[in-house]
Amino acid sequence: MNSHRFLWLFVIWLGTSGCKTPVADKRAEATFDKNTGKLSRLTVDAVKDGKPNIYSYMDGTKFVRIEIDNDEDGKIDRWEYYGPDQTVEKVGSSRLNDGKPDLWAYQTADGTVGKIEISTKHDGKIDRVEFYEKGTLVRAEQDSDGDGRPDKWETYADGALATVSFDTKHSGAPDQVIDYRKERPTAPK
Repeated sequence: MNSHRFLWLFVIWLGTSGCKTPVADKRAEATFDKNTGKLSRLTVDAVKDGKPNIYSYMDGTKFVRIEIDNDEDGKIDRWEYYGPDQTVEKVGSSRLNDGKPDLWAYQTADGTVGKIEISTKHDGKIDRVEFYEKGTLVRAEQDSDGDGRPDKWETYADGALATVSFDTKHSGAPDQVIDYRKERPTAPK
């Protein structure tokens, strides 16, 4: 992503310049912690239209979180969370495009999506988790009643829903299963 390359180059430049005040370039502004002197935030106008659209929260030269307004509507629509090794741990997005994250995607070592957590009620509480293998959805768990435990399980095969299991007795295990893989009789022609 070009914006990330720009940010890294900017951070490297800051680290080597000894700069302790905001940068004169209007496209990027650095904020430093008053107590430690460490870089705490970078604000970037990546599209050069006079409006900042990337906000990087920093611990010195290390990224903690990056917030991006991709469509420039004034609301953040992408959140990137970084680990101590500076790799992206998860990426958040807003399915309603309202500036509030309700979906978080986690990458696997090969760069494909391995897991997605969703707040289906848009309340910040994760109640659906989808699991992927090589970028393909293979299973999902959902907490339909909000008690913090899954009560619905889905499996997928060849890109299609294969089974749905339900815990209607709140026992923590499925007691009803719908199997979509079973051959169904066809209607006479």
